[in-house]
Amino acid sequence: MTSPLAAADHVGDREAFSAFLARLRADHAENGAAWENGTLDAFLEALEAWVSDAPGWYGNHGQDLPPQGDWTFFARALDAAQIYE
Repeated sequence: MTSPLAAADHVGDREAFSAFLARLRADHAENGAAWENGTLDAFLEALEAWVSDAPGWYGNHGQDLPPQGDWTFFARALDAAQIYE
């Protein structure tokens, strides 16, 4: 399975993040049955686990965890998705 986020992709602004989310949603519509975490519950559980272990993932890939992330924006986006139409 190919990832909607290519290894060379850099999501550096809100527009790029929005475009990535569109690709992710399209990939789920087309390949969701093949996703290991295809349900919302499983997806959020995996997201929580990955965010918790992100320093390890970055370290395993020879990278530093980016210190400049806007975690509040990301949290607000996920929270708003509960009700936003």
